[in-house]
Amino acid sequence: MLTGGGDAPGLNAVIRAVVKAGSNSGIEVVGLEDSFDGLIEPNRSRVLTPRDVTGILRLGGTILGTTNRGNPFAYPVSTSEGVHDYSTRVVEMFHKMGLDALVVIGGDGTLGIAHEFCKRGVPVVGVPKTIDNDIVGTTNCFGFDTAVAFATDAIDRLHTTAEAHHRVMVVEVMGRYAGWISLYAGVAGGADAILIPEIPFDIGIVADRLRARDQWGAQFSIVVVAEGAYAKGGSLSLIEAAREGYAERLGGIGAQVCEALARETGKETRSVVLGHLQRGGAPTSFDRVLATRFGAKAVELVRRRDFGTMVAYDPPDIVARRLDEVVGKTKTVPLDSDLLLTAKALGITFGD
Repeated sequence: MLTGGGDAPGLNAVIRAVVKAGSNSGIEVVGLEDSFDGLIEPNRSRVLTPRDVTGILRLGGTILGTTNRGNPFAYPVSTSEGVHDYSTRVVEMFHKMGLDALVVIGGDGTLGIAHEFCKRGVPVVGVPKTIDNDIVGTTNCFGFDTAVAFATDAIDRLHTTAEAHHRVMVVEVMGRYAGWISLYAGVAGGADAILIPEIPFDIGIVADRLRARDQWGAQFSIVVVAEGAYAKGGSLSLIEAAREGYAERLGGIGAQVCEALARETGKETRSVVLGHLQRGGAPTSFDRVLATRFGAKAVELVRRRDFGTMVAYDPPDIVARRLDEVVGKTKTVPLDSDLLLTAKALGITFGD
């Protein structure tokens, strides 16, 4: 079992569930450290027993460590036994260690890598993980509810200072190319404008909405911006472009929107970037339960030898999806989403 990609609240809950369900089924569980790196060196793994996972249900992060360094099929690595093609080394070590199945807990990138290993003969069961909630085939991923809860709490706190100073507060949240966190947190936090990647925005329309609030006496406003949002005719705001082994890093759109709104409205405007705070801390009860159900289902699929699959939440059930049907795709917010339409009905602008 390994955890890959960005961390998310609930990873330890999955690890705990896999170990406990596996132990109760007579399966020995080996934890691999730092994603697929744990299959490079023989000393980067350890057997996990129920005693090892006692007390970790409530903890954020992952006791196995993780990395989002990039695709192991893309470059060679140096090991104690020489230089190897990363992917070949992973397959060799999998068999050398005498493993029977690999439970991969990660987002779309990690699951895509797992799918490639599955095609090379490694028996894989995937567990979808991302705070962005952008994995196709599952209604929810664990970590999403926790990220939304934190962002909502932050927006609640910003309401008080925005109202006291008659300011516009711009809150930039994570989500990469999907607007799920911004949409849910924006609605839950009572935002006046929500900017998401799925709807390129016109800053003039957003400014009109904020000026209208001033006219009827609401002298403050909250604007929630997804890190992947962008203006009509514009492009994504990047902190760092993609390079070998690393995906592009999004960020900075909150500050850009803040500056533009200050110029358009004449109001005092401030921006806040929640960043990695959304990834940290204890998972919510919903995420703990979902992660636990995912872990137990993964063990069931291993026992059934139903490989090349991913566990998924299809309310009210946990089901199996074929990896080849979900990887390489992004679940974005549909423009006919009930929550999006609800937000518009309430007068929240998306800049369109």
